[in-house]
Amino acid sequence: MPAVSPSLVLAALVGVFTSALYVLVRGRTLAPIGLVGIAAILGAWAGDAIGGLAGLTLVTIGDFRVLAAFGGALLGIGILEILSVLGAPRPRGPEGP
Repeated sequence: MPAVSPSLVLAALVGVFTSALYVLVRGRTLAPIGLVGIAAILGAWAGDAIGGLAGLTLVTIGDFRVLAAFGGALLGIGILEILSVLGAPRPRGPEGP
């Protein structure tokens, strides 16, 4: 059985928590909830990696930088929501004669 990196598992936990918290606070999303979760997980994973390069070690679990991952997850959700707004169909007005 292949070994799974702990950072991927922790990024999944942070991403799922962040996406659930986002939907709870906002009440709805423009993108499907599955895409929000995937964007949050990938954002958390990237946030941890960027936090490692930047040397952010304020709150860590082992080598996993939690605050950087949380910020990356929020950034991933934000980018997805912006793309959803830009790609959303515009409502059409009443057609005149």
